[in-house]
Amino acid sequence: MSRPTADTGMIGPVAMTTIVTTDLIGITRGRSFPTDELASYQASGCGWVPANSALTPQDAVADNNPWGAYGDLRLIPDMHTRVQVPNGPDANAPGLDFIHADICETDGRPWAACPRTLLRNEVERYREQLGLEVTAAFEHEFNLGELDAPLSHRAFSLGAQHHAASFGGWLLSALRAGGVEPEMFLPEYGKAQYEITCRPTQGVAAADRAVNVREITREIARQMGLAISFSPKLQEDGVSNGVHLHISLQDQQGNPVMYDPDTSNGLSTLGQHWAAGVLKYLPALCAFSAPTPISYLRLKPHHWSASYACLGQRNREASLRICPTITIGGKSPANQYNLEFRPLDATASPHLSMATVLMAGRLGIEQKLALNATTDEEPDTLSEAQRQARNIVALPGSLGEALECLRHHDELFDALPKPMMETYLAIKTQELKSTDSLTPTELCDHYARIY
Repeated sequence: MSRPTADTGMIGPVAMTTIVTTDLIGITRGRSFPTDELASYQASGCGWVPANSALTPQDAVADNNPWGAYGDLRLIPDMHTRVQVPNGPDANAPGLDFIHADICETDGRPWAACPRTLLRNEVERYREQLGLEVTAAFEHEFNLGELDAPLSHRAFSLGAQHHAASFGGWLLSALRAGGVEPEMFLPEYGKAQYEITCRPTQGVAAADRAVNVREITREIARQMGLAISFSPKLQEDGVSNGVHLHISLQDQQGNPVMYDPDTSNGLSTLGQHWAAGVLKYLPALCAFSAPTPISYLRLKPHHWSASYACLGQRNREASLRICPTITIGGKSPANQYNLEFRPLDATASPHLSMATVLMAGRLGIEQKLALNATTDEEPDTLSEAQRQARNIVALPGSLGEALECLRHHDELFDALPKPMMETYLAIKTQELKSTDSLTPTELCDHYARIY
């Protein structure tokens, strides 16, 4: 007599969606659940732990953080930010599906150490106190490994472009699918170095988009078996990877307010005040925009990054650069006009760094600061007397120096939530201790693996 068999059917992987937060050190973390249960997570999100925000890049919870083992939080998804990339070059890989979240208390109140909330609050201050809207875009440079590009693939060359064409094609497709609006994928100056640029967008969405670029780029590289790093330096004497933050301001009717055709460089009075604020606080801002020991191997003269706090027109050694505008095809210079913040890299939190740059610019507008620190020459070629006359100061030479600058800029420091600053300083203090004995070569290898 035969025994009946149960029809168990076939099973496959459950599709998952992830609620994510990008923390104070620029690492995107989160929790996943079955996609078909998304409705149950929309209002109340998922659990989170305060000490998660105290993780160092070395994956240790920082000593002396304000949270310890106590407390509970919620990641509340912002449903307008959902990113879905259904497939990539590996047909067997699961698609990307994640949603940016705000970190909240268990009763729904905003949590004081959430970088995304910090940025949103600053964007709202621009709108409510200054009547201004913020438009921004992040440009990213990175290195691809295991391409084994021969020396004949020169900087910016068609050969280098074509060598990575399969990767670039998949990346542009995935970014489009994720709603990131990519503009260009291009070979850069360094060997196996590339850049991806995307269209600007308003407010918090610009920093969300920066996270999307990083995570989608990493995923396409992973599926193609390519090593990838956004770290600012992979070799002590090598070409550096930067992140360039472009910012423009508009009034409530959408009219650009940074441009004035009657000034020598096109920068309006309001734009001058904004730039002066950023430059005044720039040594302290480096604690957020260049937030790791490896960052300061990049912020040196003649690296096309920044080493002095100054504004320059089309000057890639300036910390703030007035970007070129064109009139070809009848384009309006006013609508293109923007300032590029250059002492930034991908070891930084996009939300935290953008928020603090905006804070400094707002303080400049509110105080009507005069803009003196300008040069269209490389600032390192000026004499010390010339730099002093123009109020051009050197940027910090290390993360420790940047943190000291932050501590002594009371106006900026006090504008930031105390729990966030206590957490951030605990993270960076421990990070400095854990990397203090590393040589420059070891630092490069260490951070290349993290970022």
